[in-house]
Formats: sequence, structure tokens, C-alpha cells
Amino acid sequence: MPTAVLSVYNKTGIIDFAKGLVSLGWTLLASGGTAKLLKENGISVTEVAEYTKSPEILGGRVKTLHPAIHGGLLARPTESDHNELLAFGWDYIDLAVVNLYPFEKTIAKPGVTYADAIENIDIGGVTLIRAAAKNHERVTLVCDPADYAEILSMLQHGGVPFEAKKELAVKGFKSTANYDTAISKYLDD
Repeated sequence: MPTAVLSVYNKTGIIDFAKGLVSLGWTLLASGGTAKLLKENGISVTEVAEYTKSPEILGGRVKTLHPAIHGGLLARPTESDHNELLAFGWDYIDLAVVNLYPFEKTIAKPGVTYADAIENIDIGGVTLIRAAAKNHERVTLVCDPADYAEILSMLQHGGVPFEAKKELAVKGFKSTANYDTAISKYLDD
């Protein structure tokens, strides 16, 4: 059974996308507010903290940064990698659905404090994007809600082809590069 991890700030379309995944037999893992929203809408989901057996800590600053999640994303499709995951009670994660805290919108607000800006620097989401994008031969990354319908259609018709996975990986790396550029410009002023 394929597994997806969902960790989104912008929840536009996530309920329908998650329902579509479940209807195709996917297992869903989700963090924090994403898990709460999915549960409230009757969608079967396992919270990341339950899967990792490690609670969210530091007021939610650390949720998905765990070897169970990143190992599942970064594992190669080899018997040795898969067996190593299974030995820990984990498995492959085949799809990462991630978007980031709105750093640029936060710093554009009049009177935003330095502390507020810093709190809106996403660490876990960027790491999920980079891990899924790095391993795009096996993992599909979706970091833009505008892609949900197309990805769901591909999954309904046999899977996401390599070229699409590669394009999604490029989109992910571009999004994290732009994100880091915005943060570095803000901090450099």
C-alpha cells in the first residue's frame, strides 16, 4: 500500500486531494494542523507523531524532522534500503505533499516583528521538499496545490511518470531556492 506524507500550510484543495488518495488505497501520514483538518473531515490519517513514536516538540517547531519520515522519503528502491526501514518498523513514503509557511507574506505585513519573521521560517517543510525532490526517481513531490488534480489523475491512470516526477522535483528545488533567497534578503537588510 503506497504511503503519502502531507504537511501543508496552505490547505487549499487538500481535503479533496487526500480523499482521492484514500480512494486509491493510499495510507496517509500528516502533521499538526493538516492531520487535524483531515480527521475533522472524516479522512483516515495517521499523525506523524504516532507514526514516528516521537511527539511534536518545541511548540510545533519539530514535527516531521525524524528518520522515520526522511528515511522513508530518501530510501532507494533497493532490497537493502527497504529492509533497513522495515527493521525499524518504518516503510517507504512514496508521495510528499508539502507547502511552506508564508514567510514573504509575513514580512510584508506592516509592523511585523523580527521574532514573528523568524517563527515563519519553515524548516521541516523545506527539508521534506528537498528529500522528496532528491529521490524523485521513486518519490513524487507535490508542493503546489495547483498540481493536485493533475497528480491525482495520473495516479488514477497508472502512476506518475518519471518525467513528471522530475518536473515536480525541479519545481520543489526552485521553491526552496526562492524561499531561502527571501529569507537571506530579509536577514541581510
